[in-house]
Amino acid sequence: MSAFRAALRISRRDALRAKGRTALIMVMIGLPVLVITAMFTGSATTNVTMREKLGSVLGAADARIVTRPFRTRVEQNPDGTGIGQPSAKRRERPWTPGEIGALLPGRLLRYQANVVEARLADGFDRVDVMEADLRDPMTGGMRRLVEGRFATAPGEVTVSPELVDRGVRIGDTITVWRPDRTVRVVGVAEHPNRPGVLEMVALPEGLLPHQNDGNDSGWLIDTAAPVQWSDVRRLNKAGLAVQSRAVIESSDAVSSGPMDMHRLVQVGVSVLLVVTETVLLAGPAFAVGLRRRRRELAVIAAQGASARQLKAIVLADGLVLGGAAALLGAALGIGAGLLTESYAARWSDWTHGPAEVPWGPVLGVAALGVVSGLTAAVVPAIQASRQSPVQVLSGRAAVDLPGRAGRPVLGAALVLLGLAANAFALHRGTLSVLVAAVPLVFGLVALVPWLVQVTGRLAGRLPLPLRLSVRDAARHRVRTSSATAAVMAATMGVVAVGIGFQSLYAQREAERPLAVPAGTTTITAGTLDEQKWAALREFARAELRGANLVSGLAATDAQGNSVTVSVAYQTVLADDPAQHRYYVPMPVGDARLLAFLQGGHDARAAAALAAGQVVVFDPSLVRDGTVELRASWDDGTTPARTLRVPAVVARAGSAAQGGALVPEPVLARAGLKAVERVLYADEVPADPSRLDTKVRATFGDRVFSVVQEGLDRSHLMVMLILLAAALVLVLGGTFAATGLAAADMRQDLDTLSAVGGPPLVRRLVVAAQAACVSGLGALVGLAGGTVSGIALTWPLTRSSGAELLDPGPTVIAIPWALLAWVVVGLPALAALVAGLCARTRPALARRMA
Repeated sequence: MSAFRAALRISRRDALRAKGRTALIMVMIGLPVLVITAMFTGSATTNVTMREKLGSVLGAADARIVTRPFRTRVEQNPDGTGIGQPSAKRRERPWTPGEIGALLPGRLLRYQANVVEARLADGFDRVDVMEADLRDPMTGGMRRLVEGRFATAPGEVTVSPELVDRGVRIGDTITVWRPDRTVRVVGVAEHPNRPGVLEMVALPEGLLPHQNDGNDSGWLIDTAAPVQWSDVRRLNKAGLAVQSRAVIESSDAVSSGPMDMHRLVQVGVSVLLVVTETVLLAGPAFAVGLRRRRRELAVIAAQGASARQLKAIVLADGLVLGGAAALLGAALGIGAGLLTESYAARWSDWTHGPAEVPWGPVLGVAALGVVSGLTAAVVPAIQASRQSPVQVLSGRAAVDLPGRAGRPVLGAALVLLGLAANAFALHRGTLSVLVAAVPLVFGLVALVPWLVQVTGRLAGRLPLPLRLSVRDAARHRVRTSSATAAVMAATMGVVAVGIGFQSLYAQREAERPLAVPAGTTTITAGTLDEQKWAALREFARAELRGANLVSGLAATDAQGNSVTVSVAYQTVLADDPAQHRYYVPMPVGDARLLAFLQGGHDARAAAALAAGQVVVFDPSLVRDGTVELRASWDDGTTPARTLRVPAVVARAGSAAQGGALVPEPVLARAGLKAVERVLYADEVPADPSRLDTKVRATFGDRVFSVVQEGLDRSHLMVMLILLAAALVLVLGGTFAATGLAAADMRQDLDTLSAVGGPPLVRRLVVAAQAACVSGLGALVGLAGGTVSGIALTWPLTRSSGAELLDPGPTVIAIPWALLAWVVVGLPALAALVAGLCARTRPALARRMA
């Protein structure tokens, strides 16, 4: 124990002396601990249980009685969720306070809640409404008054702080649509569990009409005795749902139950991969410390220290730095999780509860950080026990002993096992592919030292800076291999996830029916009269400034009833080999709309349209030169009609666009009329849902807008997140190895300068070291990630039941831009930064007598 305490003291003093290296190691180990701890803490605080929400749901009441549209038996969970009720032939009359009091005596207070459309400074938006008299002591804790006062009369409301951020002030009036009301703001009140919600609070039926349709409405009740589960079941039998304070407080805390094998395997594999990546990243940093402490350890060995004691000193580094990093990461992670959750709850309308730290998972993550630090120090500890004190004290640089590099046979066997496991996992879900990636990762890690050695043998024909760097990397295989393997593992993960996600995105895009070009806004006017139709056109020009507006036609019958014209698609259902038809509504219009849909003029298609032929953008719709159309009446009472009409295939305006354009003569042949009631614009508004709300609020519910989005922005965001993760991991591992290489090569670089080598050559040598480490790791990671990524596309995009070697409907899409940045861009960036930061002045060498 005395020797171990001495090792700890030595490690502590060395950590304080080499502050830069200490900080690097602590960041490598502590950053994953911080991120995971913050996620656990934020998730636990955001996951609000019903017991934690009692104040905002019940206030000070003993129970909340929820009315239902029927008076049939209600089934519910003890916490008042999961409410189910069988339908009856007709709705019952509304409940009265007398009927409720007969079932459960107590003082009642009416409440109800719903959602309305409110006109704000920046347009219409959906706003929650809660109606209850917040002046009553029974509602204490439901909302916190921030400013002003609570509503005291119909037509008065308090608003949430988020509405204040949207420009609403006390004394303002707000116009509400559905129901059409105008209310006056008299105060600001905050929801305790949803600080970012858009909400107005009014007196009962001061804004909303009386509700008895299954929405959130009923009574709060203050009873003489707690409402027990037997009381709840008795009220359920009468057709009422109940949230009881006593039942919720006495029920066991909701838990996820024992972890099943599927999740246990998922967690185990994830922990294994995270620890492996952390060890590979921190390993070079510990090796840096070992290289810088070679002389100190050699002096200790010369004074009689055993190889075991030298190992203990280096392992103590892992324990001290890993423990400090884990504790600091856990502490900062708890603070970051709580701080981030509080801001996110306010600005993103997340649920928000009391600060909660899941100590079990947090302590487990901290222990994981300590284990990662100790594991990362194992290889440097073994090297320290084997170094020659005479060689080190004489000033000669240490190199790895020649001979077998790594475990190439074991690595090759694991790679083959990983390939076989990936083939086996294709039809067994994403978890199976994740498990299959484990032997592939470890096999490539075992092969990396051999690949580094082979690369060194090929360095003879390279330019001088590259030749020096590659040979030095091969001489120090342990140092180079650890950093290269870290880059490889990071690249492999990014490439695999990128291919899988890109394939899933490509499949969804291919299955998305596009009857108009991507980036088109369509406003359908229903049966507006000419005056309102003209007003709608002016409205669209004002809302979509600068957009190209083109009118389309809407079909009606002789009586003016709306008719939808659809084209028939042929599909083969997975459970039925017979072919089935389904119909998709299609645009109706003239040559101007055709040019809009095609993105230019097509004389052949325009001539066919003028001749009364349907212009089709998807060849699969055409059968024997015709397409099948169906005219269906929107009232649902008139039988639909089908007819086959001549068609011509033309190019579409975008690659994913299909469908067809129906000319007006086709409607005439079907006995229908056509009138301009559809607008198409080549622009997407900043907030499509708000535009739709504004359209319907201005012109009625039968007028609506639909936006055909272009590229999915979430897809780009995921790719950027993957690139950012690769940037951190690749550059972190590369710079750690490059810093060590620069320290090891200092004598060689000084000799190079002494014989006339310019500073640029020194920079090129260091840059080449970074390029060698990151480039080799990225190439190996690209190979492994491509295998795992393609395997991942099977469970993500392929229909079940297909044969193993049958490609079937599998979608494989490669994110070329992401791969180029990860495999070429990041190594180039690492080389550039390393070269710019390299020292160019030679250091005076100390000569040995």
